Amino acid sequence: MNPNRLRRLSSAICVAVACSIAVAGIGPSASAHADPPAPVARLDLGRYLGTWYQLAAIPQYFNLICARDTRADYALDAYGDVSVHNSCTTWSGSVSEIRGTATVTDPVTDAQLHVSFPGVPTQDARYGPPNYIVTALGDDYSWALVTDPNRLSGFVLSRTAMLDTAQWNDVSAAIAAAGENACWYLTTPTTGGLDRFTPLCAE
Repeated sequence: MNPNRLRRLSSAICVAVACSIAVAGIGPSASAHADPPAPVARLDLGRYLGTWYQLAAIPQYFNLICARDTRADYALDAYGDVSVHNSCTTWSGSVSEIRGTATVTDPVTDAQLHVSFPGVPTQDARYGPPNYIVTALGDDYSWALVTDPNRLSGFVLSRTAMLDTAQWNDVSAAIAAAGENACWYLTTPTTGGLDRFTPLCAE
C-alpha cells in the first residue's frame, strides 16, 4: 500500500475510534461531577521537571495530528515558572511542536497549574485558572495522571516508553478515582512501547 495512503487510513481510523467513543456515550462529561478532580497532596515540582512520554490520552482536536511519540519537556524558566515544550511525530513523519508556560495556581499543593500557549485560541492567556491538575503520581514519579477541572482532558504520562502491568493497574485505579473512565483514553503509539491506538480499558 502507498505510504501516504496508509498514513491517511491510519489517521481516519484514529478519528473514527475517537468519534465512536463519543457517540457511544462514554466520553467525558463536564457535568458528571460537581467538584473538580483532587490534586495530589503535594507535588515536588523539582522532581516533576524533565521529560514525560504520553502513553494514553483523552483525544483532543490538537493531538489528532500526532501519529506517535508524543512527549512533554518541562523546565524552570527565568521567572520561576515552568517552560513547556510539547512535541510529537506526525502522520507525515515530521515533528510537530509547541512551546508554552505553566504557572502554579495552587501553592498549597503545587499540583494545579495554568498552562498557556501564545497564539493558540482559548489557551493564550499567560495567567488564569488551573487547567492542568496532577491528580495522581507514582511514588517514584515514574508516571503521572493529568486532567483538568471539567475532566474534558486526560493524559497518562510516564518517564519511560512503557509501564508494567502493576503500574497500568495503578493508572486505571487513579483514572477511576479522578471520576473518569479508562475507556475515554486511547493509548498513544510510542517507540519502545505500545504501537497502537486502542481504548485503555481494552488493554
